[in-house]
Amino acid sequence: MKTDRIKSLFDSIAPDYDRLNHILSLGIDRSWRRRALKWINDGTPFKQVLDVACGTGDFSIEIARHSGQTTHVTGLDLSEGMLAVMKRKVADAGLADRISAETGNSESMRFADNSFDRATIAFGIRNFENREKALGEILRVLKPGGRLVILELSVPSNAVLRWIYCLYFTRILPFIGGAVSGDKAAYRYLPASVLKFPGKDEWMATMGACGFRDVRHKAFTFGICRMYMGEK
Repeated sequence: MKTDRIKSLFDSIAPDYDRLNHILSLGIDRSWRRRALKWINDGTPFKQVLDVACGTGDFSIEIARHSGQTTHVTGLDLSEGMLAVMKRKVADAGLADRISAETGNSESMRFADNSFDRATIAFGIRNFENREKALGEILRVLKPGGRLVILELSVPSNAVLRWIYCLYFTRILPFIGGAVSGDKAAYRYLPASVLKFPGKDEWMATMGACGFRDVRHKAFTFGICRMYMGEK
């Protein structure tokens, strides 16, 4: 799907995105973010975080809440609709001085080389048109020794769980998502994008080929979510 169509899709579902995410994941998405935070905030000092494909800002807000008072989070997303929701949430959380958000494309970022200590992508990498180019840009703006943490939905490796998961994703999720948001096409695209995303071995190899070192992986909730980690 082309970048402009992705932008339009997420603009259209922005008002209902948070509610649907929590409903459709049974709230487990919150625990996945908390576990990723432990790897981001490992006790090593950091001040600048780039949250790519930040969406409505859930992860940006959690990072700011659980890091030092001098830490600043910059959110980047294609969708003005999602960012509008994010800015309201950031203001409500009293974090407007520590979180900024701007429209931008991960494949061509305005930031200078070696600008960030950490970079994150929570449930957005599968929607990138050119993932390798985006990884190269993230590597460029990370400082030496900086870390990238990616959270992404995945297909369980267990055959029975995979069958149940695919049934839910291809039949039940589009029905619920379409009923709540009024956009059935969006909730057909979202599960399809998960099913098409590379497996863990292929994706870890891609990160390595793009220049990240010490690439690692952890599976959460029977492999429904996976966390990928790499360093510059």
